[in-house]
Amino acid sequence: MPASQQVRLGRKRPLPSCPNPLFLQWLTELRDDAKGKGLKLQYVYQKAISSLNKYPLPLQNAREAKILQNFGDGICKILDQKLQQYLRENGPDAPIHSLPEGAPPAGQQDNNSLDPSRKKNAAVDQGKNKGGGGGGRKKKEYIPQRRSGGYAVLFTLHRVAQAPGSKGYMFKMELQAEAQQLCDKSFSVPDLGSKYTAWSSVSTLIQKKLVMKTHNPARYSLTEEGLALGERLESLEGTKGPEGDRKEARSEGNEQEEGEEGVPGIVDLTVSDDDEEEKEKERIQPTERATSSSASQPRVLVPGMFFSGKPQNVPSRNPKSWSLLPGSYEIILCVDFIETTGGSKNCKQDLVKELQRNGVTFDVRKLNVGDFLWVAREKVAPIPGQLRTPVGRELVLDYIIERKRMDDLCGSIIDGRFREQKFRMKRCGLRKPCYLVEECGKAASHLSLPETTLQQAIVNTQVIDRFFVKRVQDVRESIAYLTVMTRYLSKLYQNCTLTCRSRELEGDREEEEEERGTPPCSLISFAEFNHGAIKNKCQTVKEVFARQLMQVSGLSGDKAAAILELYSTPLSLLTAYERCAGEADKEKLLSSIRYGKLKRNLGPALSRTVYQLYCTQGALT
Repeated sequence: MPASQQVRLGRKRPLPSCPNPLFLQWLTELRDDAKGKGLKLQYVYQKAISSLNKYPLPLQNAREAKILQNFGDGICKILDQKLQQYLRENGPDAPIHSLPEGAPPAGQQDNNSLDPSRKKNAAVDQGKNKGGGGGGRKKKEYIPQRRSGGYAVLFTLHRVAQAPGSKGYMFKMELQAEAQQLCDKSFSVPDLGSKYTAWSSVSTLIQKKLVMKTHNPARYSLTEEGLALGERLESLEGTKGPEGDRKEARSEGNEQEEGEEGVPGIVDLTVSDDDEEEKEKERIQPTERATSSSASQPRVLVPGMFFSGKPQNVPSRNPKSWSLLPGSYEIILCVDFIETTGGSKNCKQDLVKELQRNGVTFDVRKLNVGDFLWVAREKVAPIPGQLRTPVGRELVLDYIIERKRMDDLCGSIIDGRFREQKFRMKRCGLRKPCYLVEECGKAASHLSLPETTLQQAIVNTQVIDRFFVKRVQDVRESIAYLTVMTRYLSKLYQNCTLTCRSRELEGDREEEEEERGTPPCSLISFAEFNHGAIKNKCQTVKEVFARQLMQVSGLSGDKAAAILELYSTPLSLLTAYERCAGEADKEKLLSSIRYGKLKRNLGPALSRTVYQLYCTQGALT
């Protein structure tokens, strides 16, 4: 380098300001407005702002901006409209390359609108500018907002952990029911325009190591950090209590209503749907409904397919159960969406048309088990000033139907689906499973299995598995049967009060009701039913062991259940084999186990087969 050449040291010169401050200001306003509404359009505006900041020449109108990246017809049209309005208000000679006097500077970059990859760098730059040093700022402690989902879950788990004789954990349904009264949002129904509920915050609590999730079904408990934070939240509540704010808000609302007596009702169309939902939830509390229903002492009735007699009221052991009073619900047929799409499209469209022609109220949705079932849906009146009608709660009646054509029955027997479907229908929590078999004339004589095998499978389903089997000829008779059943159930339930129970908390209670000779008198919600019937959900070792045993020829579900009562895991069975004195004792270990209602012995043949399966080294011969 020549010695005479001057070397410039120091910082780079700052970039000149944007020559189009009006366009920049309008784009910033559009971005902030979209961000306030939670729209993804904010990122589009942010990209346009970045392109405009890099452009060094003044623009005479918005059409010239189309040469810039991220400027489309929509943004240019909006800017042209704003420019015309600006010229009308300030005159045709108003300057467009400078801001009016007293206007705030435009184009301030919003860090939340940046791409995730650039947020970190922007945060580092801001930290350097503010702190001036290299030391990082201390990480802020996570404290959930009052009456949020995380707050309600933490507070509830801490209160349960401090209770004397507490088990120290809660199941999901139990936790949601207890925490709902401490939260302003629903734990089961997402807000309009969102897919998240208050329960979504539990993943954050687990990530922050405040809540621990173990076992299957899941058990939720507090960690040491969660206990400490829960204690702080409870101390911050003081004597006011977790529901203090809501009580104050209600009292203020009552005073306001009293002061406005005599004024005609005015619908405020500026109130959002979410606010209306929250008001409706506060107005209709489950505890208030339980009080009103207990005052009249209504009967709870769930009809049985083979039961005749007077129903009896069975009190629910779940204090958070809710009821649907007579006349406050309607019976709706739920159709699995597979029955209306794919396959023979004409035949499946006939099903929908026939149901509509018969005047059946039905709803097409995804059912994780079964093809048809019935729900009692709560009637909810539309709220004035709200666009959408609130979603009514639903209880599943104890009837579920699996529809089978003869060709489908043949295929499911060959690939093993038939056995698995019956197993899942038994475990779904509904007590009246039914098979609707369409014989389709003489089609069974042209299938890969003999007709006698198919007829034997149907009889076994009815006699051994104790399913109700309804035989029909074609899809029209199937629709006729569904129509008759819908009308029958609607009439049967018209004067009944239905109570929600939690299968997770109370179990199925089949044995108690069978001993009393009374029909089941409480129902599970549709959300709990469909979640519990998921096909590929996580399974316990006991459930996998049961499925293993049922793969053995001749080992039915009742026999597998009898084995599981004594040996719940493969390890316990292998340990029992090791304790046997000789080979003969090992082969006869399971032979005396009794199964089923008749309490028959499992027998030496099956016992020997199971022993050989789990204890033979190498391939079985």
